Amino acid sequence: MKVLVTGLHGTLGRQLKIYLESKGDTVIGWNRNVVPIDQYYPMEDYIRMEKPDMLIHLAVNSKPTGRENENWIVNYQWPSELAWITRNLNIRFVYTSTVMVFSDYAVGPFTIDSLPDNNKGYGFEKRIAEGRIQYQNPDSITLRLGWQIINEMGSNNMIDYLENQQSTQGSVRCSTRWLPACSFAEDTAAVLRESLTMKPGLYQVDSNKGWNFFEIATALRDKFGKNWDLEPTGDFVFDQRMIDDRLKVTPLSKRLPGLRKLK
Repeated sequence: MKVLVTGLHGTLGRQLKIYLESKGDTVIGWNRNVVPIDQYYPMEDYIRMEKPDMLIHLAVNSKPTGRENENWIVNYQWPSELAWITRNLNIRFVYTSTVMVFSDYAVGPFTIDSLPDNNKGYGFEKRIAEGRIQYQNPDSITLRLGWQIINEMGSNNMIDYLENQQSTQGSVRCSTRWLPACSFAEDTAAVLRESLTMKPGLYQVDSNKGWNFFEIATALRDKFGKNWDLEPTGDFVFDQRMIDDRLKVTPLSKRLPGLRKLK
């Protein structure tokens, strides 16, 4: 099939491209310097011209230009218009949201019936966008994602965070009372492709079946041969896991053999 992906050059976008092409799919991106994200008709013309079977919206405002309300445009207005265009053109639209629609004060683990409560920043914008996407395109798919894991530096993923903490602080504080929502990027990519055949609606993608941050960081250190000095703490208490039994997401223990000894 032919897949149009916004945010194709981001951490998850690059992994998704590799996965889709391994399945024989054609992947095209969205060049914001050529196709605007805030002008309806040029956007519609581009999608009509490309005729994708599926449009996956991964893009975030990773490189701000200083434009007024830029985050709101990227996180809310742009996907809202994409949802409407794909509805009219009968193209499957997949919107990636985030576990951050839940604030740090919410009580997890979160099911599909848990009410998002984040009222500020990125999490708020994604929370509001979820409802807008559903209104604009009832046939769309919304996938809430957790923290992505990939052995790549210079991007917003868990291994990069751990590496930076070790480099700047000399050690990494890891709470044993925090169960983060997270998945390896390649497993998230598999779910994204599978969403073409899912029933419309909201889904939650999480590979963490019950491991805390210290356990996960230790298993990552051992698997990738890192020299992190991991310090177990109990200063952040949060069960952030997202539960969705409708999805068969590869558990962390399959990617991290060290975790199998713990559960």
